[in-house]
Amino acid sequence: MPQPPHEPHPNHDRGLEFDLSTLVSRRSLGMFLGAGTAAALAACSPGGTSGTSGSSTSAAGTSAATAPAPSAASASASASATPTLTRAIAECGVEIPQETAGPYPGDGSNGPNVLEVSGVVRQDITSSFGTSTSTAEGLPLTVTLTLLDNANGCTPLAGAAVYAWHCDREGKYSMYDSGLQNENYLRGVQEADANGQVTFKTIYPGAYNGRWPHIHFEVFESMNNATAAGQVLAVSQIALTEAACKEVYASAGYESSAQNFPRTTLKSDNVFGNDGGIYQLATITGSVAAGYAAGLNVTV
Repeated sequence: MPQPPHEPHPNHDRGLEFDLSTLVSRRSLGMFLGAGTAAALAACSPGGTSGTSGSSTSAAGTSAATAPAPSAASASASASATPTLTRAIAECGVEIPQETAGPYPGDGSNGPNVLEVSGVVRQDITSSFGTSTSTAEGLPLTVTLTLLDNANGCTPLAGAAVYAWHCDREGKYSMYDSGLQNENYLRGVQEADANGQVTFKTIYPGAYNGRWPHIHFEVFESMNNATAAGQVLAVSQIALTEAACKEVYASAGYESSAQNFPRTTLKSDNVFGNDGGIYQLATITGSVAAGYAAGLNVTV
């Protein structure tokens, strides 16, 4: 039985090596390492990430001055792109480590598989679908990932798919935690558009002991791969910013997170601690009153 949020699962986020040793029904080791195409992600702070008015809580990302220069192909691709994509291409090249999917992936590698359920492809992931329509309570958060194809000069990775999931404001995971086994909210799949972007509407995740606030995601080559047990290109996590977390956790409904958050730092976190999460730290804008927007540029 999964442990309550104040006592994390003993195997929670122990690392990619642990995940690979415990994959059961959906993936094999070859899916992570097969075909020599498994790549990591680059996390550069996106410029122009849209957000609501209010306080700005941006994270410092990789400097464009130190990133590889974009190729002619990528420069051409950015000619009609948004400012966010243009900057993402300019900063493309810094790889992010592959990370653990954790014990609550819901992708068939540890128990239930939401990816095979009709309705998982959606932008708004705040509510359950299928047999339940329960909605996760919390402050609104819009998450946008910009995917770039490193093998093709950092051009937008159109047609790729992303599966994203995270805990609720109390630090619990649907499909696993007690009382939530029949829920599947805060989980969903999106296909990247022509600009290589996917957007999810969700709530701001809570904080639980042992982990810095984060959002899990997996990148697939195509929507078909995402929903039919296909090869995973990358597995990683988004780190949320300290400033935004402090604002959110001071609001009503996040009382347990306010207690848990100070107990773990980015440097002590067992996933982000090796580099302080610098390559996975999102840019976040917004306010408690208006909601938040988070952005992360990733290179596959």
